[in-house]
Amino acid sequence: MNLKADFAIIGGGIGGVTCAETLSYLSPDTNIVLITASSLIKTVTNLVQVSERIESFDVEEKPKSYLESTLPNVQVIHAVVAILDSENHILKTSDGTSVGYKKVCICTGGRPKVSGNVFRTYQTCIHWFLVIVEDNPFVLGIRDTESVQEFQKKLKNARRIIVIGNGGIATELVYEVEGCEVIWAIKDKSISSAFVDAGAAQFFLPCVNKEKTETKKTLKRHKYTEEDDVSRPKNVTGGALGPDWSVNCDMVGNQQGSHKVHIEYSVEMVNIFKLDEIKTNGKKIENPSIFEQITDDWPVCVELTNGKIYGADFIVSATGVVPNSHQFSGNNNFEIGEDGGIKVNDKMETNVKDVFAAGDICTASWIPAPHWIQMRLWSQARQMGCYAAKAMVASLSNEDVTLDFCFELFTHMTKFFNYKVILLGKFNGQGLGEGQEILLRFTEGVEYVKAIIQDGHLQGAVLIGETDLEETFENLILNKIDLTSFKEHLLDPNIDIEDFFD
Repeated sequence: MNLKADFAIIGGGIGGVTCAETLSYLSPDTNIVLITASSLIKTVTNLVQVSERIESFDVEEKPKSYLESTLPNVQVIHAVVAILDSENHILKTSDGTSVGYKKVCICTGGRPKVSGNVFRTYQTCIHWFLVIVEDNPFVLGIRDTESVQEFQKKLKNARRIIVIGNGGIATELVYEVEGCEVIWAIKDKSISSAFVDAGAAQFFLPCVNKEKTETKKTLKRHKYTEEDDVSRPKNVTGGALGPDWSVNCDMVGNQQGSHKVHIEYSVEMVNIFKLDEIKTNGKKIENPSIFEQITDDWPVCVELTNGKIYGADFIVSATGVVPNSHQFSGNNNFEIGEDGGIKVNDKMETNVKDVFAAGDICTASWIPAPHWIQMRLWSQARQMGCYAAKAMVASLSNEDVTLDFCFELFTHMTKFFNYKVILLGKFNGQGLGEGQEILLRFTEGVEYVKAIIQDGHLQGAVLIGETDLEETFENLILNKIDLTSFKEHLLDPNIDIEDFFD
């Protein structure tokens, strides 16, 4: 089958679908083709504008037919792109389809950075063997819906799991798992450090082993299952998980009622052993005092850099993502950033003519605004997908486009341990250097507020709980208000700063 498209999009995740929707809205008379490796696409629902630049939304999976039924100029192809022939402006898919395009946007996201994605060596009397840990059947990477479903299947019969990672997915997973002991191994000195500082981690810490009394939010949405009619390569993942991935996700092991977490700080995984290897080497398996599963029949054991060895039923790797840029390298000669992403300029253009990129696969190579940073999050995938569509339409019409205002200030809204979390600007002082002043307001079990001041101006903030400070802090950062004479009162709960700066 040979198709012609004005715009082509590769990837059915948040970035790709947002790009398609925006293209359809801006240019309804053009032909748009979206190619997705999964039969289910990710759509943004329940969008709420919390402030001018902070958005809250859910991500819902829908069949590919949804876009075609709601956007008449969009055609969705369920296939894997095998070749991107940028010189001839042609995409070739695994099912033999050929799509000629004028402009194309790559939105294939990232793949799990599986912990232990290095070689493990062990000696026999004759020679050394090399084993790639990511091929270990006891190691599961969490990234897309399919991997979550596999996790749920494994968890049903699990007594104990080991979670490697300290980002958002690891944090949510550790909190949500019930009926199963959890060993949380992190490389940092505090939990959730990809998002919050040690102070906020201390605020969250009592929640780690706290019995949950709240009920989960009910999502009134249809459930769809993925079709298996496409042979998807192992290194091609589905769309990334959205902000509400754990809602109504059954994460219960076979030890009903148990919610016990043991944290190992400042460690990484060194080795993965089978139980008979442990016994042969005479090594000792640790058993944390808070755990009940004193047994010697674990199917897999992990050795950490602190020398401790723990047994478990399986290992969950949630250590971030690696951009899927390798899929389209070939003869396209994309410029690749240090983090492995395809470099894009301030119009989301790659160095290859008429090829754009958005979301986790790309690396922003323009000079960023003072209060913006790139993080591979669903919120930025949506922003980049939307802006890439605007830039593609402008490029087709030989018009100019200016960088969207969403790139003026980093914002992200999520939920950890059932607390609302909002991050603004240089929320952890990223790149600010010396001269930072940290203002804190901490009420145990209620809220944690951190404001970063430099040269008298608010540079970033972490807001945990129902603080109602997000809009005011956003304006203080963007308007560069001099807080020199007021900073001592900035976090005073008895002062309504919204009225003061109105």
